Amino acid sequence: MNYEYLIGLRYTRAQPREGQGNRFISFIALISMAGLALGVAALIVVLSVMNGFQKELRERILAVVSHIEISGEGGELADWSAVMQAAARHPRVKAAAPYVQQQGMLSFDGQVRGVIVRGILPQAEAKVADFASHMKEGRVDDLRPGEFGIVLGAELARALHAQPGDKVTLLAPQGLVTPAAVLPRLKQFRVVGIFEVGMFEFDSGLALIPLADAQTLYRMGEHVSGVRLKVDDLFAAPQIARELLRFLDTTAWVSDWTRGHANFFRAVEIEKRMMFLILLLIVAVAAFNIVSTLVMAVQDKRADIAILRTLGASPASIMKVFIVQGVVIGAVGLALGVIGGVALALNIDVVVPFIERVFGMQFLAKDVYYISELPSDLHWGDVARIGVTSFVLTVLATLYPSWRASRTQPAEALRYE
Repeated sequence: MNYEYLIGLRYTRAQPREGQGNRFISFIALISMAGLALGVAALIVVLSVMNGFQKELRERILAVVSHIEISGEGGELADWSAVMQAAARHPRVKAAAPYVQQQGMLSFDGQVRGVIVRGILPQAEAKVADFASHMKEGRVDDLRPGEFGIVLGAELARALHAQPGDKVTLLAPQGLVTPAAVLPRLKQFRVVGIFEVGMFEFDSGLALIPLADAQTLYRMGEHVSGVRLKVDDLFAAPQIARELLRFLDTTAWVSDWTRGHANFFRAVEIEKRMMFLILLLIVAVAAFNIVSTLVMAVQDKRADIAILRTLGASPASIMKVFIVQGVVIGAVGLALGVIGGVALALNIDVVVPFIERVFGMQFLAKDVYYISELPSDLHWGDVARIGVTSFVLTVLATLYPSWRASRTQPAEALRYE
C-alpha cells in the first residue's frame, strides 16, 4: 500500500498517546460520519415510503380501473365479442371483459345519491380487476343475471344507510315517454355485497350490477359500453393501447389507465423528486461537515506536512493523504447509512407499530386515512442513486482542504516548531 493511503488512514483515528487536539478532530470526524449516515438512511427510508404509497394507491386504483379500455362511439359498442377476440390477438393482452357504464341515482331510506353504474360479468371482471380482495361483505359472484343484485361501495352504502339484503331503488336518467308525461325508469335492486378499495372516488360513487340487468335497464340490447383489458405490464399500457389500434376492425376509442389518472401520478412523482432534492440537502450538509474536519486536521498536521515535504513528498502526495482521510470518513458514514436505511425500509412494518405502542400514538389514524399503515417499497435503483450522489458530494468536500494542505510551505510551517 502506498504511504499516502497509510498516512490518510492513520489520520482518521486518534491514538492513546496523542494530544487532545487530535482526539477532538477524530470526534468531529465521527460526528461527520454519523450525520452522513443519518442523512443517507433518512433519504432511503423516505423514498421507500413514498414508493410504497405510490404502489399502494396504484394497486387500489387498478382494483377498479382496468389497464386499457376499448369503448364505442356514442357510448355503445355493438360487436364487442369480435373486439375482445381482436384484442386477445395482441401477445401482451392477458384478459378481457365487457362492461356497461352509465349514470344513475340510488335511493334508499330517504337518501339519494348519484352513482356510476357498471354492469359486469363477474367471472370475466375478476380477470381484469380485483374487487374480490376488497369485498367487506358478500361476493361479486352473487351478481346473477335476472336477480337484480347490486354491490355498493362502502362510502355509498354508508351514505344510503344500506346493508346487504336491503332493496335500493335505481333511477336511470333516460326517461320513459308516455302520452301523459316523461316518467323516469326505475328498478329495485337487492344489495348483495359491499366493497372498499380505499379510494373515496370509487367507494362513494360506484355500484356494480350484472351486465344483462344493466343492458335491460338502460335499453342497450346486446350492446355494451366497451371492453376492459388487462396486460402483462401496467407501465407498458400506453404503448400497448397504441398498438391495439392495428388489431381492431371497428371504430372505437382506446384509452389506458394513465390518461384518467395522469395528473394524480404526475403529482406524486413530482413530490417524490422534490423530496429527494430536499433530503439531499441534508446529505450535502453532512458531507460538507467533512470540510471543517479536514480544515482542522490540516491545521493540526502542519508540522507533519512540512516534515513529509522535506523528506521529498510532492504536493500531489500531500493532497492525496487528506483526500484519503476525507473519503474514508465519507465511505464509512455512507456504508452505515445505506445499511441502516435499507434495514429500516425493509422492516418499517415492524418498526412503526413498535414505536406506536411505545409512545401510545398512531401516525395514520384509521378513521382519518384510508391507508392506515406506512407502506414501504424499496427500489435498489434509488439506493444506488443515493449512494453514488452522496459519495460524489463526499469527494468534492475533500478537494479544497486537501488542496490547501498541499500548498503548505515547510519553512513557514516549521518556523515556530
